[in-house]
Parts: sequence; structure tokens; C-alpha cells
Amino acid sequence: MDAFITAILIFGTYAASRKIYITITAASLALPMLVSIWISHFVDIPFLVFMGDCFGIIFLAFLVIVILSFIFGELEVTTNVIYASIVVYLLIAIMWAFVYSVLESIQPGSFTIGEGQIDVGRRLYIYYSFVTITTLGYGDITPTTDLANSFSFLEAVTGQLYLAILIARLVGIQIAQSMNRKAG
Repeated sequence: MDAFITAILIFGTYAASRKIYITITAASLALPMLVSIWISHFVDIPFLVFMGDCFGIIFLAFLVIVILSFIFGELEVTTNVIYASIVVYLLIAIMWAFVYSVLESIQPGSFTIGEGQIDVGRRLYIYYSFVTITTLGYGDITPTTDLANSFSFLEAVTGQLYLAILIARLVGIQIAQSMNRKAG
């Protein structure tokens, strides 16, 4: 899982490389998280993991904003716009996983985990986040505090609003493209 997160950090920083100041900002946000992920394999310092997760939230939010500005700045629906739209959805879910990890660090017991679940690490929060954003909701992990309930609700609503707004935007662009082709 850490290799997957590392790949997101590296490729995410690369994807933000349209302008140098954006690349520098992305790298500055990704580096502390990258360091904390890999150092935590050798030393057990919960605060280091907590800070890494906090930087992860900020980095992923920054990346989502950068990619969304690309999507909504485009006047044509291209494969890059489609790919970027998918990536944003996935990044939002991963960002929420880090939010849940931070929440559990601040307020232990925020989630109840079903029978047989042993791992309470980042992988479990990523799973929970994807189940929540897609509104699938298996129920094997449940929020138990008010804040965890609120965050889960916000993620589910964010996922649905993102899809609705994105589809409306892409359909609008597609209609404009068709009208321009017919007029031209």
C-alpha cells in the first residue's frame, strides 16, 4: 500500500508540473508525507504518521484543485479530460481515507470494525473511503462518533455532487462542441 501511495505522490507531483510554482508547491507538500511513510517502517512514532497523514490531506486537496482547474478550463472533451476526471474522483476518495486516519488518531474509537478485521491501518481507511464515496456501504466498518458520522456523510455527498456536476459540465462541453461543428 505504501508503494501505491508513493506512486501517487510522485506521479501527482509530475501531473501538477504545468507551472513551476505549482510543481514546487506539490513537491513541498508531498515530501513530508513521503518521508513519514517510509520512516514509519523503521521507527514507531505515531506523531510522524499523524503529520504525514495531515500533509497527505493537504497534498491531495491541492492536487484535486490543480486537476479540477484543468478539467473546468478545457473547452473540449478529450481523453485527457476524461482521465483527469476519473483521477480526481479517486484522489478525493484517497484524501478522505487520510482524513479518517487523522480522525482516528485524534479521536480513537471513531470507527467500529466488524468481526475478523485485524488491520486498522491506512488500507482499511482507503477501503472504507471507497465504500463511502460510492455509497456502497457494506457496513463492516461503521462510524461511531459524531465527527466520523459527519465526515462519512460529507464524503458520500461530495462523491455524488462531484459526479453530477462533472457529468453536467462534460455534457455541456459536448453539446457546445456539436453545435460548433454543425455551425462551422
